[in-house]
Amino acid sequence: MCRIFAGQDPDRYTLETRRMRLNGQSTSIRLEKSFWGILDDIAASEGLSTPAFISKLHGEVLELHGEPKNFTALLRCTCLVHLENPLEAEAGQIAAE
Repeated sequence: MCRIFAGQDPDRYTLETRRMRLNGQSTSIRLEKSFWGILDDIAASEGLSTPAFISKLHGEVLELHGEPKNFTALLRCTCLVHLENPLEAEAGQIAAE
């Protein structure tokens, strides 16, 4: 069983830093490449660039809960929600309108 996990391509969990603007503020976000791939897919399904999707998500989180304590953790969990709820994701219900 562990060979499935241990044997994966190390490139999947290599960290990648992307610079972007979140609601007008320049920032850097560092995530594993696997998560960036999922976020790219989510953004494309929403008809947005990845930075635009992340900025929109950040704005919605601010509105609902205030500033998140760990935004990169929120992004990783966003990827999990996307994978766990594929029908909602296909319907474009991840980001509130």
